[in-house]
Amino acid sequence: MTTEQVNMPSTEDFAALLDESFGEEGKFEGRVVTGTIVAIEKDVAIIDVGMKAEGRVPLKEFSAPGSDVELSAGDQVDVFVDRFENARGEAILSREKARREEAWVLLEKAHEAGERVDGVIFGRVKGGFTVDLSGAVAFLPGSQVDIRPIRDITPLMNITQPFQILKMDRARGNIVVSRRSILEETRAEQRADLLGNLAEDQVVEGVVKNITDYGAFVDLGGIDGLLHVTDISWKRINHPTEVLTIGQTVKVQIVRINPDTQRISLGMKQLETDPWNGIEAKYPVRSKLTGRVTNITDYGAFVELEDGVEGLVHVSEMSWVKKNVHPGKIVSTSQEVEVMVLEVDPEKRRISLGLKQCMSNPWEDFSEKFPQGTEIEGEVKNITEFGLFIGLDGDVDGMVHLSDLDWNRSGEEALAEFKKGDIVKAVVLDVDTDKERISLGIKQLEGDPFASVSSLKKGATVTCTVTDVQENGIEVQLADSEMKSYIRRSDLARDRGDQRPDRFAVGDKIDAQIINIDRSGRRVSLSIKALEITEEKEAVAQYGSSDSGASLGDILGAAMKQAEDDK
Repeated sequence: MTTEQVNMPSTEDFAALLDESFGEEGKFEGRVVTGTIVAIEKDVAIIDVGMKAEGRVPLKEFSAPGSDVELSAGDQVDVFVDRFENARGEAILSREKARREEAWVLLEKAHEAGERVDGVIFGRVKGGFTVDLSGAVAFLPGSQVDIRPIRDITPLMNITQPFQILKMDRARGNIVVSRRSILEETRAEQRADLLGNLAEDQVVEGVVKNITDYGAFVDLGGIDGLLHVTDISWKRINHPTEVLTIGQTVKVQIVRINPDTQRISLGMKQLETDPWNGIEAKYPVRSKLTGRVTNITDYGAFVELEDGVEGLVHVSEMSWVKKNVHPGKIVSTSQEVEVMVLEVDPEKRRISLGLKQCMSNPWEDFSEKFPQGTEIEGEVKNITEFGLFIGLDGDVDGMVHLSDLDWNRSGEEALAEFKKGDIVKAVVLDVDTDKERISLGIKQLEGDPFASVSSLKKGATVTCTVTDVQENGIEVQLADSEMKSYIRRSDLARDRGDQRPDRFAVGDKIDAQIINIDRSGRRVSLSIKALEITEEKEAVAQYGSSDSGASLGDILGAAMKQAEDDK
């Protein structure tokens, strides 16, 4: 063994020497240490962290977002030691990591205590923004920026402001903060203070902050109230922008305060006199006046009589003759119209108006021009199962019922002869102006054939003319009359063998007896058989009976001879 080998340190001694040389330096790595700035070169600071080690740190790491760097040689700063020595013999330092380590400790304490922390919004990321919390980077979701959505967040960036920590995970390095919760807490405190100074019916001034379709939000000095569109004015307003603009100062009355929801309802019209006061005296029933159409619906049109007072013209009161027509085809919005007051209900704040009442009533005009019994002419407008509708003067229609089409035929048979567009004549039977009905008759153009037999009585003998021979009887027309009747086969003769319709011919004149008069059905029933029986009874009564020894032929022969002599 040589002397050199004897003097060489053992493996254990070598490890001890290394530990002695680098042990102190190793304890610095991964820790925050205080160093001294020995020089500033361009954009870096050279920092001495002891143990003859220096490191370089970019100056930008010493400035918070939105602020300038103010450093000079000799200043002491805290830095994080990543590695004590790199290839060039320099320490790898980070001011940013040092600030982050310090910040996490403070943030965790603030989060546990529920305290607010200060931060600076300095960047945008997907779904939100980044916030510098004294070195630690937090995420600010877009929904947590403000109470209401903000279109431009630029004015809020690069300024120090308070935030609330919602969630943090040091292992993952995640922090989520909210600016909205701070505003809500502040707003709640302000609202509570302001609500304590407000009362219902109080009149205050405010500034229009926002306008929607249903109203406007008015800032009362830190607390908002809703001015509903129906409370802006007594008159109809379709949209709040017709009266209000954002930024406008308005005087409002507090209508209602909800202590549970802290919502405030405001009103402007309440500061004006209610135009419905004494409305019945201002607009008596049957009075006529002029108004402006403000709104048209399926069921009618609203007419403004004055600011805040509207009445409804129901579709049924718009025209005498235009039925089932949309109101928009009769009047138009903003049109000036003359109306009549039909009804006033101050409790329900309703006024019923009539448009047609200010026009001539065509039914009354027709009644004066065409009294009952007048013959008129018109076009068949419609055909229904119960009659004809005929267009008349004044754009009114008259109806001919089935029963008034023909004296002798059924209504269905007579109706089949008409078609739309036919020009027909008729007689005015009745005009009901209240129900707006005109009754017409076509058969009344001719005389009533039943009138010629109205003086006849049951049992009387009449002379008829055969007009038609049928299998089961014959049709006859009474002499000196348009009245027709039907004699059944069984009534054609007393003897069954003579009850044959073919014994008669069209044009034959025959005598028959009236056996029934149905005035409601307008029918006269005749019988030759009944007449023969009656004549036989009269002959027997006048000339004897079969008991006297005279045959029936002798009796009838005598009766016939007597009849000839009488003639």
